[in-house]
Amino acid sequence: MNFVFSPFVVPVAGCLVAIVAIIAGIWLDAQKRRLKSEERIAMISRGVPIAEIERMLGVGEEKPPVKDPLRSLSNARRTGIVLVSVGLGLTLFFVALSYIVQERDVLAGAAVGIIPLAIGIGFFIDYGLQQRELSRFGLEVGDEASSGSRVR
Repeated sequence: MNFVFSPFVVPVAGCLVAIVAIIAGIWLDAQKRRLKSEERIAMISRGVPIAEIERMLGVGEEKPPVKDPLRSLSNARRTGIVLVSVGLGLTLFFVALSYIVQERDVLAGAAVGIIPLAIGIGFFIDYGLQQRELSRFGLEVGDEASSGSRVR
């Protein structure tokens, strides 16, 4: 009974949930493949041509969609803007709260804003690297073009 009130219950339960989720995903994928192969065998036994079976079951259509580089660029910029704004907002909130309640210990909460701020700066660095990479391939991306409206 002491295990129920142990401080290790939450981390152990979290790990168990993750393990169960992984096992369930693997099992569901295997069941899906088994069902698809049973359908294929049933169709073959009825005399359906292989080309029609592949068309009906969509065997050759599992290609990932082509990624648009300008969309990835705008997503990195947008995410960077949001995260930097959240980081600055949290920091300013705790600074203002510290000023209002006249308690200096509240400033420790301002450090929470550093996390999204740093991640947002990382997204801006990624945005710059993606811009440089696209320019190496001949796609010059300006400030207006990164929103998807124009490529020079």
